[in-house]
Amino acid sequence: MSQTPISAPGLPDALPEAFSRRILVVDDSRMQRRILAAQLARAGYEVLEAATGDEALQMCATQQVDLILSDWVMPGMSGLDFCRAFRAMPRDGYGYFILLTSKTEKGEVAQGLQSGADDFLAKPVNGDELRARLAAGERILRMQAELKAKNRLVSTTLDELQRLYDSVDRDLREAQKLQQSLLKDRHRSFGSAEVSLLLRPSGHVGGDLVGYFPINARRVGLFGIDVSGHGITSALMTARLAGYLSGSSPEQNIALIQTEYGIYDARPPHELAAHLNALVLEEMQTESYFTLIYADVDLITGKAQIVQAGHPHPAVQRADGSVEYLGSGGLPVGLIEGAEYELVTTTLHPGDRLFLMSDGITEAADAGGALLGEIGLRKIMLRNALLRGEVFLESLMWDLSAFADGDLGDDVSAVLFEFDGAKENAG
Repeated sequence: MSQTPISAPGLPDALPEAFSRRILVVDDSRMQRRILAAQLARAGYEVLEAATGDEALQMCATQQVDLILSDWVMPGMSGLDFCRAFRAMPRDGYGYFILLTSKTEKGEVAQGLQSGADDFLAKPVNGDELRARLAAGERILRMQAELKAKNRLVSTTLDELQRLYDSVDRDLREAQKLQQSLLKDRHRSFGSAEVSLLLRPSGHVGGDLVGYFPINARRVGLFGIDVSGHGITSALMTARLAGYLSGSSPEQNIALIQTEYGIYDARPPHELAAHLNALVLEEMQTESYFTLIYADVDLITGKAQIVQAGHPHPAVQRADGSVEYLGSGGLPVGLIEGAEYELVTTTLHPGDRLFLMSDGITEAADAGGALLGEIGLRKIMLRNALLRGEVFLESLMWDLSAFADGDLGDDVSAVLFEFDGAKENAG
């Protein structure tokens, strides 16, 4: 219960309201309790008193106590045992515990600290020393309260960040579905040839795009795009570029030109790259740029016209399994105004295949940081020379992942064009 203040020296007349604390005085001596309670009440503390450790525990179980002054030697439960029991109680905040004792042996003091006491006061209690000990306790309690408030703020912030992350993650998963839907047909047969596509973003969404579209009855366009950077910005760019090279809407496909006879023809690959370069710089007004590989392939003759705009060199794997790389590089698209691009040609024979890949394949690194490169890719293609279509691409991904120890840090994409020859030329 609260005690009537008694005039006593040693403590300030009142504590600031913000620092008003509830303090429990535990002593089997009623006189000692009254003297301490009077000093503490005058200093602005709300004072509770208990004559035994058991009584003190009951008070602590029903009321929030900030500081405790407890005699060490008491009948029944000692101050040391009370301290241990108090520390074992569930509490919302910290309770600062000061033992009142005439014990001065170092071993006994150490025992008190090990039992959970924060400080000691020698009996009889000196007012100045009591004030100093309580001031130290106030600092500890204040820091503990500040830390608790900051922890609550951190916890609240983390919860909010988690909710935001979950929301973004859901959006990204939906974006991933939309991006993957850009590849409606990952495998298609054109009779004399087959096309297979591979697209594996390093995150939910990526900046790679691959695809194909019929130019006319005997020609097909194949393309691979790698937008600079990763993530949402790159994915939005690829979505827009997908509309420019759409196979389902030839009237919107900027690679196609409708002739006076109403049939479609295509821009030469190097002119398409230049056209895209101007389009990006003039209309998109973005800091993003992209690399491009585009091939216009004749399904009858096997003749292929290719532009390589910053993309890795396209690979041709001949029927005997040998691999050769085409092109001499080129500038990315959307980087330099007025850039010019080189046209590369080759002829595929029955049994040959054209492989267009992103740098996520050639620049995959092993545990030591060594890149796969064209030499490593050639070995993988030779090892899988007898496999076709999507099986070949899956096997290539297995080998690539094994080389990189499962850590593919970039988007991986590829177009595989396998030429079997026109039926009328067969045999």
